[in-house]
Amino acid sequence: MTPALEGLTVLVTRPARQAGPFVAMLRDAGADPLLLPAIEIEPIELDAASRAALAPDDFDWTVYTSANAVECSLQQLPRPARTRVAAIGRATARALDEQGIRVDAVPQAASDSEGLLALGPFADLRGQRILIVKGAGGRTLLREELARRGAEVVPCEVYRRRPAAADPAALEALHEASGRTRLIVAVTSGEVLGALLEAAPDGRLPELRDATLLVPGERVAESARTLGWRGPLIVAPSAEDGVMFATLARHASCARPSVGA
Repeated sequence: MTPALEGLTVLVTRPARQAGPFVAMLRDAGADPLLLPAIEIEPIELDAASRAALAPDDFDWTVYTSANAVECSLQQLPRPARTRVAAIGRATARALDEQGIRVDAVPQAASDSEGLLALGPFADLRGQRILIVKGAGGRTLLREELARRGAEVVPCEVYRRRPAAADPAALEALHEASGRTRLIVAVTSGEVLGALLEAAPDGRLPELRDATLLVPGERVAESARTLGWRGPLIVAPSAEDGVMFATLARHASCARPSVGA
């Protein structure tokens, strides 16, 4: 049987520490992964006063917005014990579970703020205090909507994203691959795509924006078009490794000519 992704080169832009599982899936399916991390995750050090004020158990709910938020917060804040815990998606929930932390709420359909806000426990939040553990910047929808529903909302930024220094050898490999018709570029957010385009601008890689782009969700697809991406888009339901991989595999299966065609 022909491997599902044989003949594909897939550019993996996740931070280096998080790329392993997706790369393994690609290799097992016959693809040639090309690693070019577009961003790095940098923990934000909290001072003693912030650590005391942001103890999860002083809140009714603690919401973790990413696996990075879980990892970086546990390095500085007390482990949640009494607070109810919410995860923005299944990948974040797994990160909490691996740390032995029970998750009380996680959206099953959409791994984003809208999915969490649709859950029953967040319909009426009058009189409740909610801690949002997150990265610096990003969307404000979750905080604003929770506050509109009556909660006192406190953000806790425990990491920042910054553009990664591009490896010249990886850029050269991408330059060689960008002329191929079977190059797939995988990104997990509009921010990651923007960082990639800064590292590999049109002047250096003019064909890159014509490649097929794998993105999680219509919001990131819209960002790609805004950033001038010209190639076809493959839209996965979420940024989880398994979901991104399965979406790509389905696309490759549909695109592959049938035997005898």
